[in-house]
This record gives sequence, structure tokens and C-alpha cells, in this order.
Amino acid sequence: MAKLKYWIEAFRLRTLPLALSTILMGSFLAVASGIYNYNVIALALITTLLLQTLSNLANDYGDGLKGTDNHERLGPMRALQSGQIRPGQMKIAIYIFVLLSLISGVLLIIEAFGSDWYLGLIFLFLGISAIAAAIKYTVGKKAYGYSGFGDIFVFIFFGLIAVMGSYFLNTLTLNYSVILPSISMGLFSTAVLNLNNMRDIKNDLASGKKTLAAKMGLEKAKKYHLLLISIGMLAAIVYTRFNFTSAWNLIYLICFPMFLIQLRNIFKIQNQKLLDPYLKKLALTTLLFSVLFGIGLVL
Repeated sequence: MAKLKYWIEAFRLRTLPLALSTILMGSFLAVASGIYNYNVIALALITTLLLQTLSNLANDYGDGLKGTDNHERLGPMRALQSGQIRPGQMKIAIYIFVLLSLISGVLLIIEAFGSDWYLGLIFLFLGISAIAAAIKYTVGKKAYGYSGFGDIFVFIFFGLIAVMGSYFLNTLTLNYSVILPSISMGLFSTAVLNLNNMRDIKNDLASGKKTLAAKMGLEKAKKYHLLLISIGMLAAIVYTRFNFTSAWNLIYLICFPMFLIQLRNIFKIQNQKLLDPYLKKLALTTLLFSVLFGIGLVL
């Protein structure tokens, strides 16, 4: 049971709502269009949970081997860092979640496209790319998270691909206006990563991990954070402006004061350790935004 506790901590359950929110957004958009498949939605949710867990394990493994997770780090203690899970065990877990992600992804593709192997192969490529991106963030000599490219990959995979991909898997069509809520989700997801990186600026720099926040410094990273949240909110408003059907479409505005209060508090913080609770707050606010945005579309 003690070992199970450390594995659950390694899965980083607090990151899962953020992963769910992106697929829910794409799925709600599909439901609002009138073309959707509940099996596709369920499999998409399972696949993204497996990919997020894979990413978390790979991040723990990569940062653990590189020594980035150490006693100077301000965030929660990681599995390898604690010594409760050995590198070999973590590597096996990564392989298991790669396999599970592939199985779930293939089932999703079959459910969505049936015998249309051309579309199936395209999405299989996207799925394999997502697995590679999850692993290469911190693993290997050329881990892109150590060169400041993590924000770009999160925006692409947790925004554009997750939302537009889940919409397409349901409808088999591409509505270009869907790119606006995709941008919102991508920017909010990137903001969560930026919070994580702001918290760890000092230790990341000392460990050779040059995240975008580390390159900018704390004060500029806060301004960057403001841009991410602000443009994310603006993209949602623009989508609603051009796709307005009823007052229910605006219900997601309930979340905006939450985003703004968090921003105000983040700007006041100088002790970077105090940024840590805002990762969970922003992830949950993003999930609430996604659900309310979707409910507003279907009502």
C-alpha cells in the first residue's frame, strides 16, 4: 500500500482535470453541432488521461535522472527524487503507459473512422507524435523542455490538436471557427505550465533547464502569464460573438473573475513557492470554463 501511494503521487492526479478539459471542449463543440459519438468521446477521454499520465511519469523520470528534481526544488517531491520508485521501475511504467495509450488510441481511431484508413493513419501519426512529445519533454539529451520549447508543444497538443482533433473525430468535418476555443484551451494549458516553470525558475536555471519562464525571469514571466490568460479569454469572446445563439452561450463568463483574481494574486507573489497552489486552481478553473462553455453551447 505504501508503494501504491507513491505511484499515485507519480501519476500527478491534479494535472488530469486540465487534460480532460481540452477533450471536453472539443466534444461539447461536436455535440452542439448535432454530430457526435458517445463511444468516441469516452475513448478520447480515456486516451488523453493515459497520455497525460504518461507525460507525468516521463517528466518525473527525465528530471529525476538529470538531477533537476532535488532538495532545492520548490514543488512537491517527485517519485524518483524521493527514492521510493527506482529508475528501472519508472521506465517500465512508462512503457506500460505507452502501450495503453497506443491501444486506446487505435480503438478510438477505429471507432471514429471505421474502414477509412487514410484518416486513420493521419490520426495514428498524430497519436504517436503526442506520445513522443510526452516523453521527449524531459527525457533524453535533446529534451525540448530544457530548451524553452515546452510552451509551444503544450499549446499545440493541449490546445489545437486536442480540441480540434476531438471535434473532428466526432463530426468528421472541420469547422474553422473551432480554432478559437482551441486557442483558449491551448493558452490556458500553457499558462499552467508557465506557473509551474515560474515556481521553479531558480532551480531550473541551476540545473540547466532553460524554460521560457527561466529565460524571461519572474517579472516578465508574470506579464507573459497575463497575456496567455487575457488572449485565451478574448478568443472565447470572439467565438461567442460570431456563433451567438442565446444568452446561455455567455455562462462561461462566470469563470473570468476567477481568472482575474488569480492573476492579481500571482502578480503580488514574490516567494515563488507560493505559486504552487495556483497550478491546481488554474487547472480547475480551466475545467470549469470548458464545462460551462460547452453547457452554454448545448442549452
